[in-house]
Amino acid sequence: MFDILMYLYESYWHPEACPEFGQLTRKLSAAGFENDEIHEALDWLRGLDSAVGGLKTQQAPSPHAIRLYAQQELDCLGLEAIGYLNFLESAGVLKPHLRELTIERALATGMQPLPLEHLKTILLMIFWRLDEEPDALILDELFVEADDRVVH
Repeated sequence: MFDILMYLYESYWHPEACPEFGQLTRKLSAAGFENDEIHEALDWLRGLDSAVGGLKTQQAPSPHAIRLYAQQELDCLGLEAIGYLNFLESAGVLKPHLRELTIERALATGMQPLPLEHLKTILLMIFWRLDEEPDALILDELFVEADDRVVH
């Protein structure tokens, strides 16, 4: 599923450029993706569309609020991913409503624990779906693995 999501991110710069799901299914199949993976990815994207639609009805949390994670969220995300979300939030890149959307979409994968690289893919897809581009340093952080970074 995550290979398909990255393929979509890299192939369609804006979500409007992405074809409707029927045509997209055919294109993904022609690109060599398995039907099970395609259906899983498209179901996840439908959930993302639904969740993004619900963002307008969410009340913004107080700036003094502290996010506590439920056990199910801890099991799914793990400490490394939670630390990563906290890093992005403290850097001002990830607003609380996007953090909540990220957590919801991470839970929707059913993976426990979710690898950090998959969480980064989820974040990219959320920014992509909202047609927002994070600044270049954050994009670099989302794309380049820590082991591959060159320290200057």
